[in-house]
Amino acid sequence: MKKKNHKLLTLAVLAGSATTIIHIANKFITATSQLKEMLDISCRNFYEWRLGDIYYTKKGEGTPILLIHDLLPGASGYEWNRIEKELATEHTVYTIDLLGCGRSAKPGITYTNFLYVQLICDFVKDVIKEKTDIIASGMSCSFAVMSCLNEKEYLGKLMLVNPPSLNSLQKMPGYKEKSLKTALEIPVFGTLVYHMIVSRENTSNLFMENMYYNPFHVSNEIIDTYYEAAHKGGCYAKFLLGSLIGKYVNISIDHALSSIDNCLYIVSGEESNSQLITNEYTRLNPAIESVQISKTKHLPHMEDPEHFLEQVGIFF
Repeated sequence: MKKKNHKLLTLAVLAGSATTIIHIANKFITATSQLKEMLDISCRNFYEWRLGDIYYTKKGEGTPILLIHDLLPGASGYEWNRIEKELATEHTVYTIDLLGCGRSAKPGITYTNFLYVQLICDFVKDVIKEKTDIIASGMSCSFAVMSCLNEKEYLGKLMLVNPPSLNSLQKMPGYKEKSLKTALEIPVFGTLVYHMIVSRENTSNLFMENMYYNPFHVSNEIIDTYYEAAHKGGCYAKFLLGSLIGKYVNISIDHALSSIDNCLYIVSGEESNSQLITNEYTRLNPAIESVQISKTKHLPHMEDPEHFLEQVGIFF
Protein backbone atom coordinates (compact mmCIF):
# COMPACT_ATOMS: atom_id res chain seq x y z
CA MET A 1 0.00 0.00 0.00
CA LYS A 2 2.85 2.35 0.92
CA LYS A 3 4.59 1.53 -2.34
CA LYS A 4 1.41 2.35 -4.30
CA ASN A 5 0.96 5.65 -2.48
CA HIS A 6 4.59 6.48 -3.13
CA LYS A 7 4.10 5.90 -6.86
CA LEU A 8 0.99 8.08 -6.92
CA LEU A 9 2.82 10.83 -5.06
CA THR A 10 5.74 10.60 -7.50
CA LEU A 11 3.37 10.81 -10.48
CA ALA A 12 1.59 13.81 -8.94
CA VAL A 13 4.90 15.60 -8.37
CA LEU A 14 6.06 14.86 -11.92
CA ALA A 15 2.74 16.00 -13.39
CA GLY A 16 2.81 19.18 -11.32
CA SER A 17 6.40 19.88 -12.32
CA ALA A 18 5.63 19.32 -16.00
CA THR A 19 2.60 21.60 -15.82
CA THR A 20 4.65 24.32 -14.14
CA ILE A 21 7.43 24.07 -16.72
CA ILE A 22 4.95 24.22 -19.63
CA HIS A 23 3.15 27.17 -18.01
CA ILE A 24 6.45 29.06 -17.71
CA ALA A 25 7.31 28.15 -21.32
CA ASN A 26 3.92 29.49 -22.49
CA LYS A 27 4.52 32.77 -20.63
CA PHE A 28 7.99 33.05 -22.16
CA ILE A 29 6.69 32.47 -25.71
CA THR A 30 3.94 35.06 -25.25
CA ALA A 31 6.38 37.66 -23.92
CA THR A 32 9.15 37.14 -26.47
CA SER A 33 6.75 37.11 -29.43
CA GLN A 34 5.86 40.75 -28.71
CA LEU A 35 9.32 42.20 -28.15
CA LYS A 36 9.51 43.75 -31.63
CA GLU A 37 6.22 45.65 -31.15
CA MET A 38 5.21 45.30 -34.80
CA LEU A 39 1.56 46.23 -34.30
CA ASP A 40 1.12 49.99 -34.23
CA ILE A 41 -1.29 51.26 -31.57
CA SER A 42 -0.51 54.97 -31.92
CA CYS A 43 -4.09 55.82 -32.92
CA ARG A 44 -5.50 54.30 -29.72
CA ASN A 45 -9.07 54.27 -31.04
CA PHE A 46 -11.22 51.72 -29.26
CA TYR A 47 -14.91 51.02 -29.75
CA GLU A 48 -16.33 49.86 -26.41
CA TRP A 49 -18.41 46.93 -27.59
CA ARG A 50 -20.43 44.73 -25.25
CA LEU A 51 -17.97 41.78 -25.48
CA GLY A 52 -14.76 43.80 -25.38
CA ASP A 53 -12.90 46.79 -26.79
CA ILE A 54 -12.46 46.83 -30.57
CA TYR A 55 -9.37 48.54 -31.95
CA TYR A 56 -9.81 50.56 -35.13
CA THR A 57 -8.20 53.31 -37.17
CA LYS A 58 -9.81 56.14 -39.12
CA LYS A 59 -8.03 57.86 -42.01
CA GLY A 60 -8.90 60.35 -44.76
CA GLU A 61 -12.10 62.08 -45.78
CA GLY A 62 -14.92 61.17 -48.15
CA THR A 63 -17.45 58.36 -48.45
CA PRO A 64 -16.76 55.72 -45.77
CA ILE A 65 -15.21 52.34 -46.50
CA LEU A 66 -14.84 49.69 -43.81
CA LEU A 67 -11.93 47.23 -44.23
CA ILE A 68 -12.45 43.82 -42.58
CA HIS A 69 -9.53 41.39 -42.42
CA ASP A 70 -9.57 37.61 -42.78
CA LEU A 71 -9.62 35.28 -39.76
CA LEU A 72 -6.19 33.76 -40.29
CA PRO A 73 -4.12 33.02 -37.15
CA GLY A 74 -2.50 36.34 -36.29
CA ALA A 75 -4.83 38.36 -38.51
CA SER A 76 -5.45 42.04 -37.81
CA GLY A 77 -6.08 45.34 -39.56
CA TYR A 78 -2.40 45.22 -40.60
CA GLU A 79 -3.64 43.17 -43.56
CA TRP A 80 -4.72 46.43 -45.23
CA ASN A 81 -1.66 48.56 -44.49
CA ARG A 82 -0.51 48.65 -48.14
CA ILE A 83 -3.75 50.16 -49.46
CA GLU A 84 -5.09 52.30 -46.57
CA LYS A 85 -3.10 55.45 -47.38
CA GLU A 86 -4.10 55.50 -51.05
CA LEU A 87 -7.75 54.75 -50.25
CA ALA A 88 -7.78 57.57 -47.72
CA THR A 89 -7.15 60.17 -50.46
CA GLU A 90 -10.78 59.77 -51.60
CA HIS A 91 -12.55 57.98 -48.74
CA THR A 92 -12.85 57.92 -44.98
CA VAL A 93 -11.21 54.56 -44.32
CA TYR A 94 -12.08 52.59 -41.19
CA THR A 95 -9.96 49.53 -40.43
CA ILE A 96 -10.87 47.28 -37.50
CA ASP A 97 -9.30 44.40 -35.64
CA LEU A 98 -12.14 41.92 -35.18
CA LEU A 99 -12.90 40.57 -31.72
CA GLY A 100 -10.31 37.92 -30.86
CA CYS A 101 -7.78 39.39 -33.28
CA GLY A 102 -4.82 41.75 -33.21
CA ARG A 103 -5.15 44.64 -30.77
CA SER A 104 -8.82 44.03 -29.90
CA ALA A 105 -10.08 42.18 -26.85
CA LYS A 106 -9.74 38.38 -26.90
CA PRO A 107 -12.35 36.98 -24.51
CA GLY A 108 -12.38 33.25 -23.79
CA ILE A 109 -15.64 32.53 -25.62
CA THR A 110 -16.93 30.59 -28.60
CA TYR A 111 -16.76 32.83 -31.68
CA THR A 112 -19.62 32.54 -34.17
CA ASN A 113 -20.68 34.05 -37.46
CA PHE A 114 -23.61 35.79 -35.77
CA LEU A 115 -21.25 37.41 -33.24
CA TYR A 116 -19.20 39.02 -36.01
CA VAL A 117 -22.30 40.10 -37.92
CA GLN A 118 -23.50 41.89 -34.79
CA LEU A 119 -20.08 43.50 -34.32
CA ILE A 120 -20.00 44.84 -37.89
CA CYS A 121 -23.56 46.16 -37.73
CA ASP A 122 -23.02 47.80 -34.34
CA PHE A 123 -19.71 49.34 -35.42
CA VAL A 124 -21.24 50.90 -38.52
CA LYS A 125 -24.22 52.28 -36.60
CA ASP A 126 -22.34 53.45 -33.49
CA VAL A 127 -19.00 54.62 -34.91
CA ILE A 128 -19.38 55.39 -38.63
CA LYS A 129 -23.03 56.46 -38.37
CA GLU A 130 -23.68 56.64 -42.12
CA LYS A 131 -24.07 54.34 -45.10
CA THR A 132 -20.83 52.42 -45.52
CA ASP A 133 -19.19 50.35 -48.24
CA ILE A 134 -17.23 47.27 -47.19
CA ILE A 135 -14.13 45.46 -48.43
CA ALA A 136 -13.85 42.09 -46.69
CA SER A 137 -11.28 39.34 -46.99
CA GLY A 138 -11.53 35.54 -46.73
CA MET A 139 -13.83 34.17 -44.05
CA SER A 140 -14.96 37.69 -43.15
CA CYS A 141 -16.74 37.89 -46.51
CA SER A 142 -19.48 35.72 -45.02
CA PHE A 143 -19.89 38.16 -42.12
CA ALA A 144 -20.18 41.07 -44.55
CA VAL A 145 -22.83 39.34 -46.67
CA MET A 146 -24.92 38.46 -43.62
CA SER A 147 -24.52 42.02 -42.30
CA CYS A 148 -25.97 43.37 -45.54
CA LEU A 149 -29.02 41.20 -45.00
CA ASN A 150 -29.48 42.60 -41.47
CA GLU A 151 -28.68 46.28 -42.08
CA LYS A 152 -29.82 47.31 -45.57
CA GLU A 153 -30.00 50.99 -44.63
CA TYR A 154 -26.42 51.25 -43.38
CA LEU A 155 -24.45 49.05 -45.80
CA GLY A 156 -23.78 49.88 -49.44
CA LYS A 157 -21.41 48.27 -51.93
CA LEU A 158 -19.57 45.09 -51.00
CA MET A 159 -16.20 43.88 -52.33
CA LEU A 160 -15.32 40.29 -51.43
CA VAL A 161 -11.66 39.29 -51.62
CA ASN A 162 -11.20 35.54 -52.10
CA PRO A 163 -14.40 34.55 -50.27
CA PRO A 164 -14.71 30.97 -48.95
CA SER A 165 -16.63 28.38 -50.93
CA LEU A 166 -20.34 28.18 -50.17
CA ASN A 167 -19.97 24.46 -49.55
CA SER A 168 -17.30 24.96 -46.86
CA LEU A 169 -19.52 27.49 -45.07
CA GLN A 170 -22.27 24.88 -44.75
CA LYS A 171 -20.11 22.51 -42.70
CA MET A 172 -21.26 22.46 -39.09
CA PRO A 173 -19.44 21.33 -35.93
CA GLY A 174 -19.30 17.55 -35.52
CA TYR A 175 -17.94 15.34 -32.75
CA LYS A 176 -14.38 15.54 -34.09
CA GLU A 177 -14.45 19.33 -34.44
CA LYS A 178 -15.95 19.81 -30.99
CA SER A 179 -13.31 17.54 -29.46
CA LEU A 180 -10.46 19.43 -31.14
CA LYS A 181 -11.87 22.74 -29.92
CA THR A 182 -12.20 21.43 -26.36
CA ALA A 183 -8.66 20.04 -26.40
CA LEU A 184 -7.21 23.35 -27.61
CA GLU A 185 -9.01 25.24 -24.83
CA ILE A 186 -7.52 23.09 -22.05
CA PRO A 187 -5.43 25.33 -19.75
CA VAL A 188 -1.63 25.15 -20.09
CA PHE A 189 -1.42 22.08 -22.37
CA GLY A 190 -3.92 23.41 -24.91
CA THR A 191 -2.04 26.71 -24.89
CA LEU A 192 1.20 24.87 -25.67
CA VAL A 193 -0.45 23.18 -28.65
CA TYR A 194 -1.72 26.58 -29.82
CA HIS A 195 1.79 28.03 -29.59
CA MET A 196 3.07 25.13 -31.71
CA ILE A 197 0.38 25.76 -34.34
CA VAL A 198 1.09 29.51 -34.57
CA SER A 199 4.88 29.27 -34.27
CA ARG A 200 6.91 31.67 -36.38
CA GLU A 201 8.00 28.79 -38.62
CA ASN A 202 4.41 27.67 -39.25
CA THR A 203 3.34 31.26 -39.86
CA SER A 204 6.10 31.62 -42.43
CA ASN A 205 5.11 28.35 -44.13
CA LEU A 206 1.45 29.42 -44.22
CA PHE A 207 2.28 32.58 -46.13
CA MET A 208 4.83 31.04 -48.48
CA GLU A 209 2.69 28.04 -49.38
CA ASN A 210 -0.88 29.35 -49.25
CA MET A 211 -1.12 33.13 -48.99
CA TYR A 212 1.31 34.45 -51.61
CA TYR A 213 1.74 33.53 -55.26
CA ASN A 214 5.44 34.42 -55.07
CA PRO A 215 6.92 33.20 -51.77
CA PHE A 216 9.91 35.53 -52.19
CA HIS A 217 7.54 38.48 -51.66
CA VAL A 218 6.83 37.37 -48.08
CA SER A 219 8.84 39.74 -45.88
CA ASN A 220 10.08 39.31 -42.33
CA GLU A 221 7.85 42.23 -41.36
CA ILE A 222 4.75 40.33 -42.43
CA ILE A 223 5.76 37.17 -40.55
CA ASP A 224 6.77 39.06 -37.41
CA THR A 225 3.53 41.05 -37.37
CA TYR A 226 1.26 38.02 -37.77
CA TYR A 227 3.34 36.08 -35.25
CA GLU A 228 3.02 38.89 -32.70
CA ALA A 229 -0.72 39.33 -33.28
CA ALA A 230 -1.31 35.60 -32.78
CA HIS A 231 0.15 35.85 -29.26
CA LYS A 232 -1.44 39.08 -28.03
CA GLY A 233 -3.90 38.28 -25.29
CA GLY A 234 -1.84 35.40 -23.91
CA CYS A 235 -3.72 32.13 -23.49
CA TYR A 236 -6.99 33.75 -24.59
CA ALA A 237 -5.64 34.16 -28.12
CA LYS A 238 -6.33 30.47 -28.74
CA PHE A 239 -10.11 30.63 -28.36
CA LEU A 240 -10.71 32.08 -31.83
CA LEU A 241 -8.59 29.37 -33.46
CA GLY A 242 -10.57 26.77 -31.52
CA SER A 243 -13.80 28.20 -32.92
CA LEU A 244 -12.35 28.20 -36.45
CA ILE A 245 -11.17 24.59 -36.16
CA GLY A 246 -14.52 23.66 -34.64
CA LYS A 247 -16.36 25.32 -37.56
CA TYR A 248 -18.36 27.51 -35.18
CA VAL A 249 -17.87 30.57 -37.41
CA ASN A 250 -19.50 28.79 -40.37
CA ILE A 251 -23.00 29.54 -41.60
CA SER A 252 -24.77 29.08 -44.91
CA ILE A 253 -24.99 32.43 -46.68
CA ASP A 254 -26.89 31.10 -49.72
CA HIS A 255 -30.18 32.78 -48.80
CA ALA A 256 -28.52 36.09 -47.92
CA LEU A 257 -26.45 36.07 -51.11
CA SER A 258 -29.49 35.57 -53.32
CA SER A 259 -31.66 38.03 -51.35
CA ILE A 260 -29.54 41.15 -50.91
CA ASP A 261 -29.58 43.82 -53.61
CA ASN A 262 -26.24 45.43 -52.72
CA CYS A 263 -23.69 45.82 -55.52
CA LEU A 264 -21.22 42.94 -55.12
CA TYR A 265 -17.76 42.54 -56.61
CA ILE A 266 -15.48 39.52 -56.13
CA VAL A 267 -11.72 39.95 -56.39
CA SER A 268 -9.65 36.76 -56.40
CA GLY A 269 -6.10 35.60 -56.93
CA GLU A 270 -4.81 32.74 -59.05
CA GLU A 271 -5.80 29.98 -56.66
CA SER A 272 -6.75 26.62 -58.11
CA ASN A 273 -10.41 26.86 -57.08
CA SER A 274 -10.98 30.64 -57.14
CA GLN A 275 -12.97 30.56 -60.39
CA LEU A 276 -15.10 27.67 -59.13
CA ILE A 277 -15.92 29.64 -55.98
CA THR A 278 -16.80 32.73 -58.02
CA ASN A 279 -19.13 30.61 -60.16
CA GLU A 280 -20.88 29.36 -56.99
CA TYR A 281 -21.58 32.94 -55.96
CA THR A 282 -22.71 34.15 -59.39
CA ARG A 283 -25.11 31.22 -59.76
CA LEU A 284 -26.98 32.48 -56.70
CA ASN A 285 -26.62 36.15 -57.61
CA PRO A 286 -26.03 36.74 -61.35
CA ALA A 287 -25.53 40.48 -60.73
CA ILE A 288 -22.18 39.83 -59.04
CA GLU A 289 -19.18 41.12 -60.97
CA SER A 290 -15.74 39.54 -60.61
CA VAL A 291 -12.10 39.91 -61.55
CA GLN A 292 -8.95 37.88 -61.02
CA ILE A 293 -5.63 39.57 -60.27
CA SER A 294 -2.84 37.62 -61.93
CA LYS A 295 0.24 36.46 -60.04
CA THR A 296 -1.43 36.79 -56.66
CA LYS A 297 -2.98 34.24 -54.35
CA HIS A 298 -5.09 34.62 -51.19
CA LEU A 299 -4.10 38.20 -50.30
CA PRO A 300 -3.94 40.20 -53.56
CA HIS A 301 -4.25 43.51 -51.66
CA MET A 302 -1.01 42.71 -49.85
CA GLU A 303 0.84 41.07 -52.72
CA ASP A 304 -0.13 43.47 -55.53
CA PRO A 305 -1.69 46.59 -53.97
CA GLU A 306 -1.35 48.63 -57.18
CA HIS A 307 -3.59 46.39 -59.28
CA PHE A 308 -5.92 45.80 -56.35
CA LEU A 309 -6.43 49.55 -55.94
CA GLU A 310 -7.24 49.81 -59.65
CA GLN A 311 -10.15 47.42 -59.07
CA VAL A 312 -11.26 49.39 -56.01
CA GLY A 313 -11.26 52.55 -58.14
CA ILE A 314 -13.43 50.84 -60.76
CA PHE A 315 -15.97 49.53 -58.27
CA PHE A 316 -16.29 52.38 -55.72
